[in-house]
Amino acid sequence: MAEFVLPANSKIGTGKSWPKPDAATTTKTFRVYRWNPDDGENPRVDTFEVDVENCGPMVLDALIKIKNEIDPTLTFRRSCREGVCGSCAMNIDGTNTLACTKYVSDVEGEVKIYPLPHMPVVKDLVPDLTHIYAQYTSIEPWLKAETPAPERERLQSPEERAKLDGLWECILCFSCSTSCPSYWWNGDRYLGPAILLQAYRWIADSRDEATGERLDQLEDPFRLYRCHTIMNCTKTCPKGLNPAKAIAEIKRLMVERKG
Repeated sequence: MAEFVLPANSKIGTGKSWPKPDAATTTKTFRVYRWNPDDGENPRVDTFEVDVENCGPMVLDALIKIKNEIDPTLTFRRSCREGVCGSCAMNIDGTNTLACTKYVSDVEGEVKIYPLPHMPVVKDLVPDLTHIYAQYTSIEPWLKAETPAPERERLQSPEERAKLDGLWECILCFSCSTSCPSYWWNGDRYLGPAILLQAYRWIADSRDEATGERLDQLEDPFRLYRCHTIMNCTKTCPKGLNPAKAIAEIKRLMVERKG
């Protein structure tokens, strides 16, 4: 008889609670995922009452306030605080997004914060991105051309340049890939929406001369075709990009070159 048992450290427990400051008049409850690989304990969710009157408007501001004033052991990534670097991607209120561009006021009730889903966790809100960056490296994300380089730049027409809009803006936060069920199930072989959007960015670039080679590398039952157009990627992208469209364009080019 089959017996299904979850891993020993998979059950999330109730963690510590920090009450509101005595002088606070307006507070917001933050429930934050915590896990430390060094203590041997199960993950937990800690509760913080944050004085939002003396805090910046974004979820990242609240996390920084928690770390600076309440619990210095809280661990998360952040850098630019302007929605440019992608470092602070996490799951907030059930949606993958950037903590630095997510307003606390946009969340009704408690703010629930978890790391990006279906990724190994390094600690607390920090996912392990080793595998997905290896996938990014595999698409060779740089300009490839055999013709001799001109004395200045390789020119593009305005129309050719416009084809890159909606592609170059990707900041590799991986909110899209970690919201994709196909990537959850086949992340070992399926490249996922973030990497495929990046792949199409070079395929669509008029200056790149390796289109055939790039399409050959993607011609695989798993690397490309695990996409089932669920559209979670496009819905969750904090930059308003459309990875599903980029994947569809790659599939179109695959069909056209066989015609």
